[in-house]
Amino acid sequence: MNNNQLLLLANNNELAKYIGGMRIMSAPFLKIENLQVSIEGKEILKDFNLEIKGGEIHAIMGPNGTGKSTLASAIMGHPKYEITSGSVHMNGEDVLEMEVDERAQAGLFLAMQYPSEISGITNSDFLRSAINSKREEGDEISLMKFIRKLDEKMGLLEMDESFSHRYLNEGFSGGEKKRNEILQLLMLEPQIAILDEIDSGLDIDALKVVSKGVNDMRGEEFGCLIITHYQRLLNYIKPDKVHVMMQGRIVKSGGYELAERLEAEGYDWIKTELGIEDERVNQEA
Repeated sequence: MNNNQLLLLANNNELAKYIGGMRIMSAPFLKIENLQVSIEGKEILKDFNLEIKGGEIHAIMGPNGTGKSTLASAIMGHPKYEITSGSVHMNGEDVLEMEVDERAQAGLFLAMQYPSEISGITNSDFLRSAINSKREEGDEISLMKFIRKLDEKMGLLEMDESFSHRYLNEGFSGGEKKRNEILQLLMLEPQIAILDEIDSGLDIDALKVVSKGVNDMRGEEFGCLIITHYQRLLNYIKPDKVHVMMQGRIVKSGGYELAERLEAEGYDWIKTELGIEDERVNQEA
């Protein structure tokens, strides 16, 4: 590759970098600036700011009604949520200008709190179609390579092979649906993942398995945002940074020790420290 091609590559904000003829993937970067989100005229997120880089796992904690799940849905383009101001950029590209499928193809992933059941589409068909949708025509994953990868990841998550032939989430228990979300994460290998309360409803054994799947993704080419109420998940997926949300914005950030203090003392000390009377969205301190 000549110098002009390298310059063009850089100017187009391409993720792929070429050094000595080798294709090197640089770390992804998600930047959220002054994001404000409303639903039916009610402001939920207010001047929300966050940066997530490849190699980092962030955790957002907070009481109910503080805007955590709204953040996840807004980033992924749920039509119910109106973004009134602010920006979301991933690797320099404007995420808010993308359609939902374009966001997924760009490398964003959302593990949902309540995954939908879809009859008539098997897990394996869904996953192979999703993988190929991110590839160029003629570069589709081969059937044998797909099967080998699926078997490997299902083994990691201790999922019976019959799950690959079942309809997507149909008849799955809550724990099975959460494992299935992490299976999608492992198969699609996104650059930035948002995990919305993947620990809810899981017993300790299932929690350990799901955590093992997330930890398997850790690396410089993967960044992750975990949304959770409880510190116990963070015992198994240790975050680099912990943030507390109240009133639709981050009010405090720290390291893993912040999660430990929240587990021991709850959220009242933060409210007292910051003079917050009502932590819910659309409230004033």
